Amino acid sequence: MKPFVNEVYLDFTKPAIAKKQRDAVDAVRKLFGKEYPNIINGKKVVTKAKTTSTNPANPDEVVGIFQKSGKDDAEKAMQAAVKAFEDWKTVPMPKRAQFLFKAANVIRKRRLEINAWMISEVGKNYLEADADTCEAIDFLEFYGREALRYSEEQPIVPQPGEHNQLVYLPLGVGVVIPPWNFPFAILVGMTSAAIVTGNTVVVKPSSDSPMMGWLFSEIMREVGLPAGVLNFLVASGAEAGDYLVGHPKTRFISFTGSMEVGLHVNKLAATPQPGQIWIKRVVAEMGGKDAIVVDSEADVDAAVQGTVAAAFGFQGQKCSACSRAIVDAKVYDEFVAKLKVAVDALQSQIADPADDGRIGPVVSARAEKTILSYIEIGKKEGKLISGGEKVKGAKGYYIQPTVFVNVKPTARLMQEEIFGPVLAVCKAKDYDDALKIANNTIYGLTGAVYTKNKKKLDRARAEFHVGNLYLNRKCTGAMVGGHPFGGFNMSGTDSKAGGRDYLLLFLQAKSIATKL
Repeated sequence: MKPFVNEVYLDFTKPAIAKKQRDAVDAVRKLFGKEYPNIINGKKVVTKAKTTSTNPANPDEVVGIFQKSGKDDAEKAMQAAVKAFEDWKTVPMPKRAQFLFKAANVIRKRRLEINAWMISEVGKNYLEADADTCEAIDFLEFYGREALRYSEEQPIVPQPGEHNQLVYLPLGVGVVIPPWNFPFAILVGMTSAAIVTGNTVVVKPSSDSPMMGWLFSEIMREVGLPAGVLNFLVASGAEAGDYLVGHPKTRFISFTGSMEVGLHVNKLAATPQPGQIWIKRVVAEMGGKDAIVVDSEADVDAAVQGTVAAAFGFQGQKCSACSRAIVDAKVYDEFVAKLKVAVDALQSQIADPADDGRIGPVVSARAEKTILSYIEIGKKEGKLISGGEKVKGAKGYYIQPTVFVNVKPTARLMQEEIFGPVLAVCKAKDYDDALKIANNTIYGLTGAVYTKNKKKLDRARAEFHVGNLYLNRKCTGAMVGGHPFGGFNMSGTDSKAGGRDYLLLFLQAKSIATKL
């Protein structure tokens, strides 16, 4: 087994590579409008109600038609997973890992196709989509290797007259609820971590990105994953989702999404049901209000570049996105002036993701409405210096990259997660004040500090309370294995996806002592 290395992104600045991706986009567009079933216990299931996935760049285009299950199908999926668990839990961890490695190879072969569906379904540009697909491959390769590590003899302190062991066992049936913003990578990571550790799952993808869940379930069937281990259920969140979370046979819930939904899931899971014999485990990643601190001793040009990339990459629709820039008063005017130039330049780069536009649409009409409402709030709380409107004449959900300056630390724009291309800039008196402002939200996911002062960097390491801290670089772009990902406070359970302790969340340890 070779050591883990991250998958390398494709270079779309090369015309030949960009053309291949465009050809793949054109190829999947010919498949728009097809219907896809749910998969329960390896069998195709259709429902009367449907979920329609549309292209956010042109909502008149139907990417695919999916099912919309309720409690009945949710119960069938649960029973399939319960039954499959009895055999799957006995399969040795190394054998389970092989399914992940095989899936990674299939994804490599279908990489441009998977990118193309993602470009079409959620509006990522070529590089953002490819990074997502690469991260999915990384999760499969990394978690497969981690499973091998946990299957080995574990180091324990010898006891006289005994033979002692520590072994890891799967938990049972899990409900996987992934988000739409990393619709392939996070879904693949959450699902594969649960499966490789011997659990069975019901995967309920986001209704904004069901195609990406379908693709992974299709790939896992292709590599021979036994029926019932992964049940693919496009369903009503309020009905089937809540039913599955509350089900007495559900052993764990793996959730990524908003704080509000995450807290709802946690509350439901905490209430024991008749027949339930365990405390359900909840693994939750719930977003953030991430800040980049720009110190008086920073490289301002680098800070502007990092802030723009982190704030407006994939239209700011990342839980790690920079939505607050906290800038020392000594460099505030310089930073704001250069930031305006950089963001104004982005306005001309708004285009269809199919054509690899740097700035694409937000994911849905619902998201557009929410973001535009925050922009109106921002006009009252700060000074608008760039953007601030829906793109005129656009068919899709295009919103201009938007920057407000002179925003107070306690303003809603500085406190509430917007999940769109909106950046609030706040002036700090000094570095002490900047760190105080950075820590003044209920979240604690990612953050960054730009400064040339090593002592200040040390202070950030100790005082900036986030799960993922970046120094002199942007606060997005966590790499599997290199930046284990998960946040503090209302950002979730600090699950550290892509880290060496992540699989433990889906395992339970059993100590066995044998007298000699």
